Amino acid sequence: MLRVENIVKSFDDFTAVNGAQLTVADGALVAVIGPNGAGKTTLFNLIIGLFKPDRGKITFDDKDITGLPPYEICRRGIARAFQIANIFPRLSVFENVQVAVFAQQRQSRNFLQPAHTLARAETNAILESAGLQHKARHIASALSHGDQRILEIAIALGSQPRLLILDEPTAGMSPEETATTMSLVKQLAQTRGITILFCEHDMDIVFSVAQSIMVMRHGQTIIQGTPEQVRQNRQVQEAYLGGADA
Repeated sequence: MLRVENIVKSFDDFTAVNGAQLTVADGALVAVIGPNGAGKTTLFNLIIGLFKPDRGKITFDDKDITGLPPYEICRRGIARAFQIANIFPRLSVFENVQVAVFAQQRQSRNFLQPAHTLARAETNAILESAGLQHKARHIASALSHGDQRILEIAIALGSQPRLLILDEPTAGMSPEETATTMSLVKQLAQTRGITILFCEHDMDIVFSVAQSIMVMRHGQTIIQGTPEQVRQNRQVQEAYLGGADA
């Protein structure tokens, strides 16, 4: 589904991504790991079009999307949830997701229809998938940190993505919130047929959830393989799992 080939991105004299390579199969759960500063977030920003690469190629469904603007990449079926929850704090949970669904539908259904009735069925279906239906009327800013992160995932689902990119989805969560969120991620992959690419520092989560793991260091790809292949790789052991950079 997604292929990143020899991608390079520099900022002034610093090369953040230096020839990284990544493949994501349709329907897979793929993790990107590496020490702080390895280039993981920059790589995600390149995939979704926030940055344009200096060199390299990104293809999605065998079509070149290298350097396309974010709105065009979103239309093609890629959505992202960020490290810091990106929600509308003064709107209700329902309204947060409704806005995303409404935007995906390009506001073209019926301009005379009251705003509160638009995209209602689609919004409720997403809230149910995310386990937030019982909190639909809650103001977003009043949610716990964990529920705000889940709400952001629900907002991303509003764009009907085929590939969902999650940047540290469990950052700052309690163990209970972490378990709930990762259970949701696996459920979405299974029930909604969404391919998921995620970055995560918790190795227990990565090795228990991901089907394929790509390891980065200094902007480069060390290896991509199954969890067992990655666990047994000497470079990974030295550079990340048990080395000084861990």
